[in-house]
Amino acid sequence: MKWSEISIHTSHEATEAIANILHESGAGGVIIEDSNTLLQDWETPFGEIYQLAPEDFPEEGVIIKAYLPVNSYLMETVEQIKLAFNHLLTYDINLGEGKVSLSEVDEEDWATSWKKYYKPVQISNKILITPTWEEVEQKDDQIVIALDPGMAFGTGTHPTTVMCIQALEKVIQGNEEVIDVGCGTGVLSIAAAKLGAKPILALDLDEVAVESARLNIQLNHVNKRIDVMQNNLLEHIDKKPDIIVANILAEVILSFTGDVARMLKPNGFFIASGIIQAKEDTVREALEQEGFLIEETLIQEDWVAFIAKKV
Repeated sequence: MKWSEISIHTSHEATEAIANILHESGAGGVIIEDSNTLLQDWETPFGEIYQLAPEDFPEEGVIIKAYLPVNSYLMETVEQIKLAFNHLLTYDINLGEGKVSLSEVDEEDWATSWKKYYKPVQISNKILITPTWEEVEQKDDQIVIALDPGMAFGTGTHPTTVMCIQALEKVIQGNEEVIDVGCGTGVLSIAAAKLGAKPILALDLDEVAVESARLNIQLNHVNKRIDVMQNNLLEHIDKKPDIIVANILAEVILSFTGDVARMLKPNGFFIASGIIQAKEDTVREALEQEGFLIEETLIQEDWVAFIAKKV
């Protein structure tokens, strides 16, 4: 299928209004290339964000891109977008460069264009995550995880995932039995295996995630340590692991905290992430009510993760 990319070079002031125009015109989403991104100060204790390419950003202002299907009324839609764009002048909104351009792209090119933004990232003291299409030179004592995210959630660099891996690095000493609930691409299970844990059970309700996890586990040569199952949380799982890790929503964590407490071995660890700061106290109280001791709270951006010990 053919798609048309509409690109609007504008000002920072007009960004939100133009994004809204594109959404109302049928675009499923927008890409915002902001010149200020290259100047932004990032919190990078482990170098989480780096290797931004200047050629991917305008020298000034903002470029907003959206994709529209090539059909019989495409040009009419584009003209409506241009009219709405120019109408912003009546609200004294600075349009900046004000350049609107159109180009045609193949669906396959569009579906894979995101790859250029996914680069190797050092996310903890030991672990570097890289996409399978990037070559990296492994340093001494460095653990490299290669991922092909495919259609499953998780490139391994989201703050909630980063905190989980940092927590696993803190608690794994070697040969611990681990259950990864909501495994996504399998990155946490792979990290656990490469840190020395075994055996590991990776669970996800999403069939696509299960297949993605199996692929990534094979790519990282840890399939002998990890089993992957399609499963709803911890239902029907009869194990007594040393560690349970879950990078999912706070509401979901709250729904099975009691199951975690019953299943974990004494002095076992529950690593819970995916918690927005507004839910931090609620999840903390639920964990403590189930007899967990919060050993450490990790915070990145607006996200919280707990390392909780069963006592």
